[in-house]
Amino acid sequence: MAAKPLPKSLYAETARAALPTPPLPGDRSTDVAIVGGGFTGLSTALHLAQQGVDVTLIEASEPGWGASGRNGGQVNPGLKHDPSAVIKDHGEALGRRMIELSGGAPARVFDIVRRHQIQCEVAETGTLRAAFNRPGAAMIESTARDYALHGAPVSYLDRQEIKVWTGSDRYACGLIDRRGGKLNPLGYARGLAEAAHNAGAKIHGGTSAVSLAREADGWKLATNSGTLRARRVVLATNGYSDALWPGLARSIIPVFSAIAATEPLSEAQAQGILPEGSVLFEIADLTVYYRLDAHRRLLMGGRSVSRDTGDPIDYRRLTDYAIRLWPTLKDVRWTHFWNGQLAITQDHYPHLHEPAPGLIAALGYNGRGVAMATATGAEVARRLTGTGLDELCLPVSPITTYPFHRFWPLGVTIRLWWGAMRDRLAPAA
Repeated sequence: MAAKPLPKSLYAETARAALPTPPLPGDRSTDVAIVGGGFTGLSTALHLAQQGVDVTLIEASEPGWGASGRNGGQVNPGLKHDPSAVIKDHGEALGRRMIELSGGAPARVFDIVRRHQIQCEVAETGTLRAAFNRPGAAMIESTARDYALHGAPVSYLDRQEIKVWTGSDRYACGLIDRRGGKLNPLGYARGLAEAAHNAGAKIHGGTSAVSLAREADGWKLATNSGTLRARRVVLATNGYSDALWPGLARSIIPVFSAIAATEPLSEAQAQGILPEGSVLFEIADLTVYYRLDAHRRLLMGGRSVSRDTGDPIDYRRLTDYAIRLWPTLKDVRWTHFWNGQLAITQDHYPHLHEPAPGLIAALGYNGRGVAMATATGAEVARRLTGTGLDELCLPVSPITTYPFHRFWPLGVTIRLWWGAMRDRLAPAA
């Protein structure tokens, strides 16, 4: 079973070189085996190896192959839900730990980048949220109040202020959260892999997990190139989860997100779009997100057709929308188009599961994977090194599957159409 090649993307052309990760050779044993070489698995491996744990990570292709190497590169703080809702859903003690973990997740990423000198175009420039219709504006106002109530460094931006931050008159209001930032996500994933390797973790690419079975003293992972026995196993497969463990793939909806990138803009053009270099995501039914990279390219992201595609025609919604936001871009050339799968959970929280003794699954970041998957990996490492459930900063829950999961491609298509209609028909703010 050959490893799938890295998809074409701007990141694949510009990211730092990959660490050599040869396939798992023959039969091996380890204390902790990790399946999946994205941010969750790599962060878990790094944090365990730094504590002297014997850890082996296997990845079907190469580290960063999935959503970790294809996403928008936004390092965003917080969860999908506002802090007060998190406390309501999970109680005072756990809720506040979840708020602290998610709010501090970008700082964790930036600290890892600094300590391990990872070359990934990192910049701590803040995260903008913006709204263009009345429902979105109401959510922005509510979120700004709630975050301020919980001491987060956010500021509400009125119509004129958000125009200054974005260079567009599209938005009614917004907020700036100064904890956020941006990076080249494939470069970050590769840097995490090297940092974990340098700390003592063994990382094997081109190694697919074929089956997982319980043994008397742990677990047996059969792979395409050998066998890996481990006392404990972490499943970190997120939007690319399969049938390795019953129900796990059906506990999330894999949603395709797409990115179109321009040629490098002039300094004047870039200053007219995001003068402070912040990243932005819209509050809408059909979310659009964007940022400028270190070479002044504009990266426009949003929901995609439910298949792998690099055809510019499939990205017209994004490129046309960019010109709506900034008409001066009408003659700019779009050079790169790629997409990939992220994982949506039913409650829109990240999920930690312990479906059997010595087995942990972590997945479902709902579009906030750069920061939250990194932080979750650290939590998984804490759990594996003795932290009790009552001290973790995320809840451990049973695996709950989506009803009618096999129809997810049709459901996602309908949801995209419905979201576009709702945004179009919503009253202007």
